[in-house]
Amino acid sequence: MRLNQITLPVSEIALSKAFYQGLGFRLLVDSPHYCRFLAPEGDSTFSLHVEERVRPGAVIYLECEDVDAVVARLTAAGYAFDTPPRDERWLWREASLLDPDGHRIKLYHGGENRIDPPWRVKPDA
Repeated sequence: MRLNQITLPVSEIALSKAFYQGLGFRLLVDSPHYCRFLAPEGDSTFSLHVEERVRPGAVIYLECEDVDAVVARLTAAGYAFDTPPRDERWLWREASLLDPDGHRIKLYHGGENRIDPPWRVKPDA
């Protein structure tokens, strides 16, 4: 299996669409109640769907090579980060912000620790 897309519930499609386009997502499908994007890198897709009640819960991780540079660029464009770039104890560099509906977005760089941290479960030989 391969993960295709994640769909987030949103309250205002236009506001959320602009937010994610500003992050670099490319619009693929656009309607009054739904839109779908292609990730800035790779072939993963991401979509938004209007719902009456939006309850943020999931955390969306967006990987980038230079977290500090991306945060600086987005901050200059008007994005507000509630956590600045910092090195975390799980060996990733992260910064976080909230989308218009309160969904947490984390920009991170994990390097070799992205998939293979020191505490990784090793497969049976």
